[in-house]
Amino acid sequence: MQSLWFTLLSCVAFMVLVGYIAYRKTRGTTSGSDGYFLAGRGLSGGFIAGSLLLTNLSAEQLVGLNGQAFRTNLSNMAWEVTAGVAVVFMGLYLLPKYLNMSITTLPEFLSKRFDEGVRRYTVVLFMVGYVLVTIPSMLYSGALAVLKLFDVPSILNISYTQSIWVVIWGIGIIGAVYAIFGGLKAVAVSDTINGVGLLIVGALVPILGLIALGNGAFLDGVKTITTTNPEKLNAIGGPEDSVPFGTIFTGLIIANMFYWATNQYVIQRTLGAQSLKEGQKGVIFSGFFKLLIPIFMMVPGVIAFHLYGGDLKSVDLAYPTLVMNVLPSYLSGFFLAVLLGAVLSSYNSLLNSASTMFALDIYKPAMKKDATDEQLITASKWFGSVIAIVTFFVSPMLMYAPNGLWDLIRKFTGFFNIPIVAVVLIGISIKKGTGISRKSCDHFPRGGLLHDGMGHGTDLWTSA
Repeated sequence: MQSLWFTLLSCVAFMVLVGYIAYRKTRGTTSGSDGYFLAGRGLSGGFIAGSLLLTNLSAEQLVGLNGQAFRTNLSNMAWEVTAGVAVVFMGLYLLPKYLNMSITTLPEFLSKRFDEGVRRYTVVLFMVGYVLVTIPSMLYSGALAVLKLFDVPSILNISYTQSIWVVIWGIGIIGAVYAIFGGLKAVAVSDTINGVGLLIVGALVPILGLIALGNGAFLDGVKTITTTNPEKLNAIGGPEDSVPFGTIFTGLIIANMFYWATNQYVIQRTLGAQSLKEGQKGVIFSGFFKLLIPIFMMVPGVIAFHLYGGDLKSVDLAYPTLVMNVLPSYLSGFFLAVLLGAVLSSYNSLLNSASTMFALDIYKPAMKKDATDEQLITASKWFGSVIAIVTFFVSPMLMYAPNGLWDLIRKFTGFFNIPIVAVVLIGISIKKGTGISRKSCDHFPRGGLLHDGMGHGTDLWTSA
């Protein structure tokens, strides 16, 4: 009990510190719609990079990727290392266009390039993905890690399923307060601080894991992991793996393009940059750190395989189990705070983005065109609250995913991310025409030209 209280108190102390710093940094900066939705367009490259990284590196990644490494091999690292291509494309090509148009949301960009119909369809696609899978997966993966670190069922004298519900609601309510009442800048500042902590913990876990695997000798652990079951270190996926090797050069890059270049909850930080230079700096810096992610988020899964074999009930328990066994007790509170910070970061970002799209892409253009800044922020907060409550009920259902959390997320998001990427690339690559002419399939003649209805044609292969 003393260890438990120490962990909880140190966790609360770190989270309070993060909250205090975020409050001091954002005090007086959330007035007006630009201040609330885009941090007053004053984010520096450091805050953008920190927020992008922690938004991406949530418990979903820690639990999901390590679970896949435990189950199969390192082929899922393709998701991380190919992100660099999308990041460079975003920073050098798309971001200048986004900032030049002074947009707040991606659907707003599509309304300028197409029409209001495309804008609404895109918002619906985003909302379905956010509410049914993306937000619930982050809450559920965070709950799994907390339950493995602490015996919540015994502490509260409730069942495992009830514990999942309790932890999800607890994490969700705290995160909703950040996102709904703090705005984008509060999210970005807290993300950056927690991101530093996550990098520290992320580096410690594989090191301590290899020491445990080598019975106290780090090099012996390295020898074991490279000579015993070496196929676990294979990064070239076969037909039976989640990421077959051939898909790296086709669909995988496009999927990463969606996440890093057209996903509202990611690009919203870059749209809040104080300048193009700062925005590009933040994007490229985050892309560099993505190349190191397999060390933090896949190698521990392989170590867990060597330590525990088939003793785990679920592949998604690989990382939490390893952390519980190798991390010193005096760091458990810090790890819990960082883990919750990572969960809250992604959750906050998604809620903030969903609320932003509702206020600016549905409420203002379709329901109240003359809405004031105060009315927009109020509508955003109410919608964010509704979305939060819905996801509290959806999240626990993910415990029934048959092949682990990571596979479920990737299969579902494929239904809506590729269409959005296609629409954005077409919108950027051709001149503006009428909405109907640019959406009609009968404007694709044999020569590969897309006509805009105004006598102009663009070679799709060349421009895209």
